[in-house]
Order: sequence, then C-alpha cells, then structure tokens
Amino acid sequence: MNRRFSQSRRALLLVAALPFASLAQPARKTQNVILVMTDGLRWQEVFRGADAALMIKENDVGDPDALKKTYWRDTPQARREALMPFLWRTIAAGGQIYGNRDRHSEAYVTNGHNFSYPGYSETLCGFADPRIDSNKNVPNPNVTVLEWLNHKPAFRGKVAAFGAWNVIASAANGARGGFVANAGYDPLLAPPVTPEIALLNRVKADTRIWDDEPFDSFPFHTAMQYVKLHRPRVLFLSLGETDEWAHAGNYEEYLRSARRVDQFIEELWKTVQSMPQYRGTTTLIFLADHGRGEAPVEWKSHGEKIPDSKYIWMAMLGPDTAAQGERANVPAVTQSQVAATLAALLGEDYAAAVPNAGKRVADVLPR
Repeated sequence: MNRRFSQSRRALLLVAALPFASLAQPARKTQNVILVMTDGLRWQEVFRGADAALMIKENDVGDPDALKKTYWRDTPQARREALMPFLWRTIAAGGQIYGNRDRHSEAYVTNGHNFSYPGYSETLCGFADPRIDSNKNVPNPNVTVLEWLNHKPAFRGKVAAFGAWNVIASAANGARGGFVANAGYDPLLAPPVTPEIALLNRVKADTRIWDDEPFDSFPFHTAMQYVKLHRPRVLFLSLGETDEWAHAGNYEEYLRSARRVDQFIEELWKTVQSMPQYRGTTTLIFLADHGRGEAPVEWKSHGEKIPDSKYIWMAMLGPDTAAQGERANVPAVTQSQVAATLAALLGEDYAAAVPNAGKRVADVLPR
C-alpha cells in the first residue's frame, strides 16, 4: 500500500514538473533558414569600416574626398556602420557576429586554399575536401547540407540556391540533389516563369561584364521573386561583386558592392518578415567564403600564398539566437561549422549524419 502510494506520488511530481522543464528548455522557433555569402569581403572592412589608406586614386577611386565623405568616420564603430548599417544595427545588434581579430574573436576557413570553391564547399558540406583544390566548374563530389535536407520529407522541394558566380550551381549540387540551383548567366526556368523573372533572365543575358558571373542585382532579385512565389524553407544566396572589384583593384566599387550587399540583405529580411510563413520563424546566417590580404597591396588577392586570407567573419540573427552582439574573447569558429549550425536550427542533426563535419556553433542555438 505504502509502496503503491510512493510510486503514484512520484508520478504526480514528474507530471507537475513538466511545465517547468519546458520553461527551462524553450522549444526551437526556427522553421526557415536563409544563408547568404558575399565573396571575399574582408573582415577588416566588416569590423573596422573603410580603410583611408586604400581610398586613393591608385585604387581606382575617382574622387577620394567624396568617397571619404560617404564612408569615413572617426571611429571603427562609426565607419563600419556607415558601410554596412543593416549588419550592425540589426543583425549584430539582435544576434551575434564573429571574426573581429582586434577583439580576440576569430573565424576562419579550414581548407587551406583560401579561395572560392573550397570555401563554398566547406560551408555547404561542413568539411574541407582535398579533392576540391581549384575553381573549376565541376560538380561537388560531396553531398551538401542543402541536398541532405532536400532528401528529407519536411524539406523536399523547399530548398533553393542562387548565385552570381556560375560555379555556385555545381558547388551546391542542385541538379543531383533535386532542387533549384540557379547561378551565373543561366536563366531561371522553374515554373512559373513570370514576366518579372523572364525580364530578369533577358536583361541578365544582355548585361555581361565578367564571363562567369553577372552583377549581384540579378541573382538577388531572381531569388526574391522565387521566395515570393515558392516560399522555400532553406534559401542559399551567394553574391560575388565584392570579390570581383577587389581583384580589379577598384576600392571604390568594392566598398559600394559591400554597401549594396547590406541593402540587399535588409530588403530580403524585411520582405520575409512581412510574410506569415517567415515572420518570427526565420534565422539568417551571413558570411564570406574567404578573406583577403592586408593593405596596401595584398587586399586585392587571397589564396595559399596569403595566409591571412583564411580569416573570415560570420553573423547570425534569428529567434533562437541570443542577442550577444559582437563577440570578443571567445573560442574561434570555423567555416566548417556552418552546415551543422544551419541544420541544427531546423531541428536536424547533420553532425551525426556526417561525422567529419564541424559541430554547430554552440552559442547560436543553445541546447
């Protein structure tokens, strides 16, 4: 009798404790993830703002005084906000940003190559693959987190990738993975091809500056149209002008393209927050595929011969990510952690399925 009473009492206590356990471990709110990458944008500009030493005519700056009026401020904090106001006023303020080496926060690639395809593959797969050692436009031999998610019933047909650089479609492996991956000058043909998409396809084909990628405006607006039509749960968007203008040694356009990326992300974020499916249930991840060298010369390039170009930055904003702002004096994070972090935000354990992938960034999604 006493034993039965004791067991019943314990059961009642456990039931009573359930609401408190639920409060201690709040349910995950993220249902959608947007992953945005901008090619080769240095951590130096992201955290310090525009570099006065580079705003000179020798770097294709037509009017240095006018450029300084637009981007130069007395402090790094004011300069970086002038360059990327949405990143600093909204993403960093409401989420987390890593990679300010001046404050003992490092973010870096692990692939050792410090250039684009290895960086995109590391981001999307969660590990560096020594077979990916060039920028050749060949299919990724690895299954990306985008493919992995699209094979799950909850995400099938709800994954999409868009990129400026034509190699993005191969790096993401949309053809093999069965999801839309539109990049370079290829038209978006996924039905319905609305008049807006048809016009973007046509103008993109007619506007060629670089052989392998159009201006960022085209993949951005194409992705925006796709979001409005198809409501993907996972969206990958890669932009490329920051890298193109840096390689050209044009610091003025490099800064303008960074500012434009910030504006694009703001527009994308505000658009999805106006849509019931996404409002309050979407997490944004924003980073670069590689870094660049230091001023005054090496900022134009990157790669194995420029070791410091391994350093990147990454930022996250979403309903499950605590607003810890600019991180300082924290352990380093790596590009290889992005895939597992993206999946974990959606309630999926990518690290368990792919043991050689980096583990999720712990502070982005508390257990």
